[in-house]
Amino acid sequence: MDTANHHLLVQTRRRRRQHRVRKRLFGTTERPRLAVFRSSKHIYAQVINDQSATTLVSASTMDPEIKAQLKYGGNKAAAAVVGRVVAERAKKAGIDKICFDRRSYKYHGRVEALARAAREAGLQF
Repeated sequence: MDTANHHLLVQTRRRRRQHRVRKRLFGTTERPRLAVFRSSKHIYAQVINDQSATTLVSASTMDPEIKAQLKYGGNKAAAAVVGRVVAERAKKAGIDKICFDRRSYKYHGRVEALARAAREAGLQF
């Protein structure tokens, strides 16, 4: 299999996994969705109300206040900081309960670290 076909196969599988997770989740006003995106160097989290299609709060390793605390944005320690900050911002906005959208990622490593930190900071999944 050549590289181009392999890349398409990986993309297709990723989209299927994402769809499988996403079809069960829908962020409402009472329980918005915490969506996670992870790149090789950074991690991003958004709390989204799908009814109004708005992002209520967000945090990432690109935020200046978070970036100042971190040496590198692509590890579990950085994910935990982002999880804690997004939970604090959500609590300020009056959000206590969320549904967790891991996209096509396994609940493992950085994604798990972000979720645990958000739970410890007071968000209910």
